[in-house]
Amino acid sequence: MADTAVLDAQTPTVEGRARPGDAALAARLDALDLPQGGFTAAARADAAARLQATGLPGARDEYWRYTDPAPFNAVSPAALPVPAREATLFDDIDRLRLVFVDGEFDASASDPLTGEGLEIATLAAADAAGPHWAEGLYGALEQSGQHPVKRPFAILNTLAARDGALIRVTGKVSRPVHLFYRRSSDAADVMLHHVVKLEPGAELTLLETGGLGARSNTVIEVDVAEGARFHHVASKRADDDRVGIGHLFARVGAGGLFKSFALAVNGRVMRNEGVIDIRGDDATAHIAAAVLGDGDEGAFHHDDTVFITHGAERCESRQVYKKVLKNGAHGIFQGKILVKPGAQKTDGYQISQGLLLDEGSQFLAKPELEIYADDVKCSHGSTTGALDETALFYLRSRGVPREQAVVLLVLSFLADALDEIEDETLRDRILGRLDEWLTSRAAR
Repeated sequence: MADTAVLDAQTPTVEGRARPGDAALAARLDALDLPQGGFTAAARADAAARLQATGLPGARDEYWRYTDPAPFNAVSPAALPVPAREATLFDDIDRLRLVFVDGEFDASASDPLTGEGLEIATLAAADAAGPHWAEGLYGALEQSGQHPVKRPFAILNTLAARDGALIRVTGKVSRPVHLFYRRSSDAADVMLHHVVKLEPGAELTLLETGGLGARSNTVIEVDVAEGARFHHVASKRADDDRVGIGHLFARVGAGGLFKSFALAVNGRVMRNEGVIDIRGDDATAHIAAAVLGDGDEGAFHHDDTVFITHGAERCESRQVYKKVLKNGAHGIFQGKILVKPGAQKTDGYQISQGLLLDEGSQFLAKPELEIYADDVKCSHGSTTGALDETALFYLRSRGVPREQAVVLLVLSFLADALDEIEDETLRDRILGRLDEWLTSRAAR
């Protein structure tokens, strides 16, 4: 149950009227067992106040107009059978593995929390121990990412998440850190909050794989200092009726590099929010995704909402989103580039494309540019269409079977997103997974 000492018991109102999401918020908070004390206490108290002021989103909220927030507003998720354990995409890669089961760190299945150039702790253990380097970062990037668009479920995460990884990088780390998620309960309602801090000149590759819960809400806050380099590769397979929302908040310093790629396969309702603040001159921020949805395996709805802010000179950003949809699947993209006054020589690019493999699927896009500097190069584009029949005919005329030709054309369509993965080994693994998934479904 929620602690009334932390939460304001008064129902928030707008001009004297309760907002549509107030009842849902009260029910959600009443069902939570909130963490108490620790170095996160101040951030959680602030999140409680902000959440009471913001409320949970309703279907009429501008940035939720394409995705019904009801599954995330519900007090608890629908129970789902626990899937059979599968080998992960990165099983035979040398990496430092951190395993979370139903949202709790599993030390027995994880590697030791040590590594050259790394300082790692779990949120649960560090919060109980007292002062920690993450105290100034936990919830800070999430809070700054609430403007100008509110992200209530990220606030809820800051308030209620009990565990996660706290990773401080002081050098160039040779092997990736792998966040591996498992589900053992059919009704696991998972919240995880990770904080990653890269000191000047440091470098890290962060991997994410696995199934989080019947419902999940994750936050990753990444602080990239001057000259640091951060690579993020996530492969989230959800061949069941899961619902999930993920938040990625990043702050990029001068000369820093931030790159994130996500592969998403199936899932009933999935939403990913990326909020990147480019603070230092000559910084680079790329975010990309390849999404494959097959409505024949259950309802599929996937929403990517991205906001990149340019606040410094000579910076580059890329948003590359490709979605392949079939059998009535739905894909959403909402992306924005904001160029602040003085952010001259900005180079911002955004592309979102949907490939529809039948007439019942749908791709909706809302690209935006907001520019307050006069010496910039910014562009956005969005397309939706079917397979190129001319290219398909060409391949078939050369003896390629139709199913194989479709797979080749889809992989070609996704190539721009895959190119955002710098590590060739990781890129090949993702490509192999895509080929496998497409080939197994080509004849459907």
